[in-house]
Amino acid sequence: MYKMLAIDIDDTLINDKKQITEGTKQAKSAAVSQGVIVTLATGRMYASAKQLAAELSLNVPLITYMGSLVKNALDGQVLYERTVPLDAARAIFEFCRDRGLHLQTYVDDVLYVQESNEKAEAYAALSKIPYTVYPDFEKLVLMPSAKLLIIDDSEVLDRIAPSLRELAGGSVHMTKSKPHFLEIVHAEGTKGHALSHLAQYFGLELSQVIAIGDSWNDREMLEVAGLGVAMGNAVDALKEIADYVTLSNNDDGIKHVVEKFILQTA
Repeated sequence: MYKMLAIDIDDTLINDKKQITEGTKQAKSAAVSQGVIVTLATGRMYASAKQLAAELSLNVPLITYMGSLVKNALDGQVLYERTVPLDAARAIFEFCRDRGLHLQTYVDDVLYVQESNEKAEAYAALSKIPYTVYPDFEKLVLMPSAKLLIIDDSEVLDRIAPSLRELAGGSVHMTKSKPHFLEIVHAEGTKGHALSHLAQYFGLELSQVIAIGDSWNDREMLEVAGLGVAMGNAVDALKEIADYVTLSNNDDGIKHVVEKFILQTA
């Protein structure tokens, strides 16, 4: 019944030690052996997602930047792309500048920051991707950006999000991928849009797709997928809309889903 499996990375594919468990790797291989297309669907940039795809020997299109970019892992062909609208980007750049907020932008799969600081260093360590310091940061607003990311305390992000949404209007989608990451993409740059496009690309119905995630930014893909699965460690808001809640990322939650819904052995 299920022909595609889309898996979020952070706190879903990888455990709290930032590792892909052997159980998850075996589950991926078992799903592929059943003719299932296994892909990654992440807020991370393409270069970061490709590293983990290589570890899993996935030579398929990857959903990256929250859904703003779908790109083949094998040959780099772009299948779907949306960039942050210029007017919205300009407003967000100015908002962050005026309030001294840490903003990151992603242009041609390069991560740019205005200055090196703890937030940039921690993000680079997590994604295993270097950042580029660009002192004349506001000039980058004219460059097509796959995603804008504001990093701050969760309470700060919750407080500024309504103002940012009002500034940007309906041209962007804004959500959290982690409590301290506020992600901003094109309104059609969600994981739901990307997953819908990818299913169509492979000639599949969305009813044939399983999507697994743990955070707020996974909501759209769980809503469009035939089976939307929340990890046991997922935020409550995602569990509430999920069709099924599996085990945690430390307990081979992905393996459990594959065994139950694809191999039907659990």
